[in-house]
This record gives sequence, structure tokens and C-alpha cells, in this order.
Amino acid sequence: MIRPIGTTNADNNLKNSGNKGSQPPRIIPRSDHNVSRKDISKSALKVLYRLHKAGYQAFLVGGCVRDSMLELHPKDFDVATNATPEEVRAQFGNCRLIGRRFRLAHVRFGREIIETATFRAAANHHDDDSKHDDEGRIIRDNVYGTIDEDVWRRDFTCNALYYNIADFSIWDYVGGVEDVKRKRLVLIGDPDQRLREDPVRMLRAVRFAGKLDFTIDESVVQAMRPNVGLLGNVPAARLFDEFLKLFQSGHAERTFDLLREHKLFGELFPATEEELRQDDRFMDFVRAALRNTDRRVAEGKSVTPMFLLGVFIWWPVKKLAEIRRSEEKMSESQSLSLASYEIVAQQQQRISLPRRFTVPMREMISLQPRFEFMRGKRATNLLQHRRFRAAYDFMMLQAEVGQADEAIATFWTDVQTQSAEERTASFGMKSQPAGKRKPRRRRRRKPAAES
Repeated sequence: MIRPIGTTNADNNLKNSGNKGSQPPRIIPRSDHNVSRKDISKSALKVLYRLHKAGYQAFLVGGCVRDSMLELHPKDFDVATNATPEEVRAQFGNCRLIGRRFRLAHVRFGREIIETATFRAAANHHDDDSKHDDEGRIIRDNVYGTIDEDVWRRDFTCNALYYNIADFSIWDYVGGVEDVKRKRLVLIGDPDQRLREDPVRMLRAVRFAGKLDFTIDESVVQAMRPNVGLLGNVPAARLFDEFLKLFQSGHAERTFDLLREHKLFGELFPATEEELRQDDRFMDFVRAALRNTDRRVAEGKSVTPMFLLGVFIWWPVKKLAEIRRSEEKMSESQSLSLASYEIVAQQQQRISLPRRFTVPMREMISLQPRFEFMRGKRATNLLQHRRFRAAYDFMMLQAEVGQADEAIATFWTDVQTQSAEERTASFGMKSQPAGKRKPRRRRRRKPAAES
């Protein structure tokens, strides 16, 4: 049975969020939904139960509830409560407070962190701890409220479902349950206003659509079109975090298509987008890399953002390297290294790329011409280079789409499994007899000058 609860402040909340009309929340009892404590981490349950025992409201909220309903076995669990961050910290010795834009409590259990947020409300007074920029983007938002107010600050209806630890019911204020069933992404409130408040919601819409196979509601699509440029106002470090979520969750190719369909990819990677429009061969290479990334995630293998970032800038780097070689005398490897440095510097203006990724990425790219040298000490040194494996995978990806010599790819694949003697022969090196060393030539001393 689904029953409404008592009166709320929904009228004011709807007005503040851009919604029209009002509706009471629905309570969906445990018997009428499929969210089970078996799917909730023990750490999250500890936080929920302790807050509840201390007299606070405690709910699971957001993607973990949505994914449980979809039977996707969530891994990240967010808690919403009427306890302030300081009150949460008082309950947990393993808690620390973070954030300026949103004040949050992180409760740590080993490597697992349970993010705990206080219910938020709309800023209605000049002295509220809230701030927007000229475009309407929220810069700081620490106005606390009730669950009735908090729901209107969530982004999509499917992410505004609350699982109550008190009786294991689900609270639904905005029709999120139905939108989950219909696999539909609908923004809460006025779409244009919500996207201006936080332009990253456009990326989140695409990410959820790609990951969950949801349809983005037409009202959201219409609001995205004039607002794509607002991504330029988002801090570059935050966009790097979004890049990781977009392309490392196992749905990279589908997400890539949606980003381009909604004109968002060019806001993140302008140089890459320009080359994709001009050359289908580059598109073939990028798609092969995206499929490879998705395959590795599905197989439980590790993926590094360094590799895919290198793929995205490969064509712009190659073009710029050709220009640099025509301007100055340098090797192909040197020109690729210089060009990748320049392209990365340009890219940093959109997405902040940490040095721990850009340095190995530049090395991986600059090693590509060296695969053509399959004889002598230089070839032996390449095999022993610390970036050999990444560079090899990059080269093999090019061979997969016909952009690298198959014979070269076969050679470097075979040589890795050969014995020491076979490898020496493959590299055309002369083997040294065991136990014998090449005699050293003695230097003749110059006779001392006569005094």
C-alpha cells in the first residue's frame, strides 16, 4: 500500500524550485518495493542505525536506492539526515568534515567512505550561507532544512528516493519510482534553472543515460541546448572527476555517443572534437579504444585515465608534431613529446589533468615511432622501458584499426614471449659466450713531460 504522510512545506518548496503545484510525499512500505538490506553495505547500515538510535532521521538517498530498485547491486551509499555535520561528527570518531560548496561528513570504515549530508533547503534570506555566480551556478550552499525541503534540491527524480531505516520504507516526493520503472531522466523543477545552478547536471544526465540505458526527458534535452557553454564556468578539477565517472564505469562508448549527440564532448575536448569531425580514421581509433576500455571494465581489469586521455589527444598531437618538425630539426619522438606538452597545456584550460597522468601519457605517445626499430640495442632498450606496456597497447590499438603495420605489431607481440636466446636473435644482437668477457683495451699513458 502507498499512503501519503502528513502536511509538508511542499507549496513553498515547489515555488522555490520552479515546480508548479504541490503534492505530498508517498510512503512505499517494505512489502511493496524490492530494496533490501542485503544489498546495503554493513558500513552504511552502521551509520544509519547509529543516527536513528541517537534520535535523528536517517535515510539512504540517491543512486544507491535507484540502483537497488534496478537490481544493479550498488557500491556507493549516501546518507541524508537532519543531523548537522557537527552532530554527525560527534557520533563517529572515524568522521571528518569536508567541502566548502556543500558541507559534508565522511564516515570512514577502512577503505569505504559513507558520505553523510544534512538535509538542505533553498536560500531565502540574505544572510543564508549560500552564493551563486552571475550565471546562476551555485558556488556555496550550506542552508540546512528538512527532508521536505531537501528533496527539491536533488537533481533527477530517480535520484530523489529516500530509504528510511526506521521502517525500511521508501519516501517518494516527485514520482521517482515511476520514472525508474519507465527508465526516464527527469529534472526536478525548472530544467533551465536547474542546469544553470549546476551545469555538471548535463554531464550527469548523459552519464546516467549511458550507464542505466535511460532516456533523457525532452524537457531536459531542450534545456541543455542553450546551456552547454556553461560548462566553461565549472572548475577544471571538477570536470576531471566527471571525466573519470563518464569513461571508466564500463559504458564509455555509449556515453561518448551521447556526449557528442548533445554537443557536450566538444566542451570537454575541443581539439579532439575538431579532429573527429574532419577524419573518420580518428573516429575509428577512438571507438576501438572506448570498446577496449569497456571490455576491460567488464572483465574486472584495471583501467587508467592516462591511456584514454592519450587516445583523445593523439590526432591533434600528431598534426602539431608535423608542424614542429617542419619548423625545427628534431626527431619524430621529440616532436611528439613537444606537441603533446602543448596540447595538454591547452586541454588543461577545460579539464585539469593531474601530472601523474600527463607525464606517463606523454612518454607513451613519444615512444610510438620507436616500434619501427626492431634491431639492435635501441630495440632492446624499448622492451625494457617503464612505459613499454602502455605504449605497446597503444600501438596495438592502432594496428587493430589498420593504422599501424601488422608486421611490426606481430614482431613486438612475439618478442615478449621469447626466450633470452630467441630474443637476442630477433633483435639481431650477437650473443656473448657464457663466462667470457670482452677484453678491455688498455690506455697508453702519455710519457711525463721532461722538466
